[in-house]
Amino acid sequence: MQYAFGCAGLSCCLCPHSPLAAEELVACVRAMGYWTPHNMNWAGLLQNLLIVIHLQQSICGSVRFSVPEEQGPGVLAGSLSEHFSPPYQLLTQKYLWMDNNTGNFYTTDQKMDREALCREETKDEECIILHNAVVGPSGDLIQFPVIIEDINDNAPHFESSEIHLKISEDVTVGISFLLDDNAQDRDARYNGKLQYQLKDFDGVFSLNVEENSSVIMLVVQTALDRETRDLYQMVLVATDCGSGPLSATATLIVTVTDVNDNCPSFSSDSVRSVTIPGDSPKNMLVVQVRATDPDSGLNAAIIYSLSPKVSERAKKLFSLDSLTGSITLTQDLQSDNSEELLLKVLARGHHCPPADTQVTVSVLPKVNQELAIKIGFIAEHQNQTMVLPENQPPTVLAVLELEGDSGFKGSSLAIENEVPFTLSPQNGKYLLSTSKPLDYELKSEHHISVVVHGRSAEGSVISPSGRVIRVLVADVNDNAPHFLQSHYQLEVEENNQPGMSLLQLSASDADSGYNGRVTYRLDKHTSTIFHIDPVTGQLSVSAVLDREQQGVHELSVFAQDSGSPPLESVATVSICVLDQNDNAPVFVTPHFIFFIPENIPPFAQVGRVGVTDLDKVKNGYLELHVVSSSGPFVLDNTLETLRTTTNMDREKDDRYELYLLASDHGHPVALTSTARVTIFVEDINDNQPKVIFPSSNSSCQTVSPATITGTIVTKILAVDEDSGLNSEITYTVVAPDPGQNSSPFRVDSRSGNITVAQQLLRKDLGMHHLFIVVRDGGKPALYTTVWVNLLVNESMGPCYLERAPTWSRTSDPSKAPICEAEDTRSAQLTLLVGLGMMLVSTCWLVATAVLYLKQKRASLQQNKRGHIEENEIPLRLKDKYY
Repeated sequence: MQYAFGCAGLSCCLCPHSPLAAEELVACVRAMGYWTPHNMNWAGLLQNLLIVIHLQQSICGSVRFSVPEEQGPGVLAGSLSEHFSPPYQLLTQKYLWMDNNTGNFYTTDQKMDREALCREETKDEECIILHNAVVGPSGDLIQFPVIIEDINDNAPHFESSEIHLKISEDVTVGISFLLDDNAQDRDARYNGKLQYQLKDFDGVFSLNVEENSSVIMLVVQTALDRETRDLYQMVLVATDCGSGPLSATATLIVTVTDVNDNCPSFSSDSVRSVTIPGDSPKNMLVVQVRATDPDSGLNAAIIYSLSPKVSERAKKLFSLDSLTGSITLTQDLQSDNSEELLLKVLARGHHCPPADTQVTVSVLPKVNQELAIKIGFIAEHQNQTMVLPENQPPTVLAVLELEGDSGFKGSSLAIENEVPFTLSPQNGKYLLSTSKPLDYELKSEHHISVVVHGRSAEGSVISPSGRVIRVLVADVNDNAPHFLQSHYQLEVEENNQPGMSLLQLSASDADSGYNGRVTYRLDKHTSTIFHIDPVTGQLSVSAVLDREQQGVHELSVFAQDSGSPPLESVATVSICVLDQNDNAPVFVTPHFIFFIPENIPPFAQVGRVGVTDLDKVKNGYLELHVVSSSGPFVLDNTLETLRTTTNMDREKDDRYELYLLASDHGHPVALTSTARVTIFVEDINDNQPKVIFPSSNSSCQTVSPATITGTIVTKILAVDEDSGLNSEITYTVVAPDPGQNSSPFRVDSRSGNITVAQQLLRKDLGMHHLFIVVRDGGKPALYTTVWVNLLVNESMGPCYLERAPTWSRTSDPSKAPICEAEDTRSAQLTLLVGLGMMLVSTCWLVATAVLYLKQKRASLQQNKRGHIEENEIPLRLKDKYY
């Protein structure tokens, strides 16, 4: 009786460190369920105790193995042959399988992943898998541990690709900050021990990693200044200590936070002085002062205020916005005198002394006097408006003169803005003239604004007064019509409706009236199917366009104005006729005929099929398919060639019929066409003749010595699966031995009939072996051989051969002479018959005669059946040859 215990049942008994006492063994057996009231007997208990003691001795030794993780199948992990005797059987073969004869155990297809098999908290301890095996002739159950050794197959991993840290700009140099986002590595020991490195830190930071700890500290190496740089991006690299170390990276982003370490200040180019007129309105912006603070947020907040030392007059006239620094008027000014007011502005920040700047406001007296302008027209004018033709050279238009109180001094006239006119002082007056030829198309009407500048005798400013002079420009025909484009491109689908509008052309003429009235016409060589409306410029086509006849039409359109003399311009119109799927694919012939040899290799080219489609792009993109195919052929669409897919055999199929389908990719409906393909497989001499009769080289036929010369005694029937000359068969008898005598039998080279060539004599009695070579008519010719065995004997009983004759020559059997093989069988048979006749009685002779007659009848029936089958053989069906 054998017992097999599981690991759970033996866990209390099989201690790997110390043997058990007898009491402990009894308790173990009782715990295992082998001591119960209904099966309690001392013999069974003693047997169980002996088994447990034996198992304890088997596995409490130092039998342990180790294997690296992630090993492929078939790796030797250990052997039990050093500790236990065969045979061996491993009970669990999930990760290991055992050779039952040698005790060697190997890894299986299921790889052992240490990180998956052992828990994360035990990664620095040994990862052990217990295996059970039955060993020895007595079938002892043992348990042995297999330690899964760690390899560096896991790279470190950061939970987040970015680590963010905020540091105040006023921290002291050398201070450290804890980085909580450590990398993790699932490997154990050195493979899972990590080292950290900082890249792109520009010497500002460094890393401090405590020994045997995962605490990472970022150390500030230099002083920080947010106003200089407020963001640092570095790369934190974690690398394990395994063989072939693996690493991971994370971006460490340090944001420098602001402290209030800067105060407001005014720049050197801030506003120092400003001038305002004496009649400025209330709430007018006088000036805006601006101070800056490099800090951010609340630390950069600035409060503006006027200094207490500012005069009461300034406090009464001006108001300062404490947030924006804008200084505005608190009331309307009505000042006839000039004055200067000094404003001192303070800018305060948090915990900072105020910065100050000084602004001087100059107030000018208001203007209260005017002068008048008198105009004397020289050029043609109507209702105070001058009319001047365009393109005229510079011309004097009018004389201008100032009128007013004689107390004005230093007064002058001037033209405001940029206009093509000038004022020239002459004898106290001013000549108004054009500075360049006027262009009606650029501007048909000009407004000349003439103003007076000066002061009165008392020094007060004269209120600016002026006069606007209107000048109209008369048009002349100096501009030809202008098309928006010199070249128009138009796409039109073919098979359009006759009379369809194609394009609206428009040409503009900068001239006016008749000079700008435009009419349109086409070039006289333009096809008559195109028409353009002379007034609207609408281009249309009166016929159906066909892209296959003409894909692009080039038109010249002329635009002419009605001026004197008329001017014209030309634009070209390119009409691209878009393709429609209105043409089906066309094969070059409706019936393709190809000839291929039967030894053509697979995927060889059979022939090229030509197909065209007058359409283009997708409408003309063709795809060929083989449909209704009876053979192994495929179409190569790239080269439009037909190829084979397998080897050809003419003897199986000598002709193939298939149809090709050509389909375009037109839209909305694809057009198709078909063509017929006939492929003839040409024969090659790849089949040697096959002999159908006689059926074997050991068959034999008896010939009577009285057979008349020329009688057909048998025949050779052979077929060749090839065709033509390759299947024409000839029969030749050869001699296996050069010294062989001539045979009394002859073989017809065409029919294969074997006849008696000469009168059979007594010397011809016995066995004749005819070695026949059967050749086909191919080049090179193929042949096969067959032995025809003829026994010349007066008794026409059945003929038997123990073995087939052999070819004794080393040369080509087709060139050897006719031979006669030795035959000891007939001599032995004669001797046995003679002895039988002397030993047996007459009754035995009668019995022998009866058996002979039965055998002869069976032989005749077999020959008859063979003759019928010979006449019924279908030569074209090879499955009937055998």
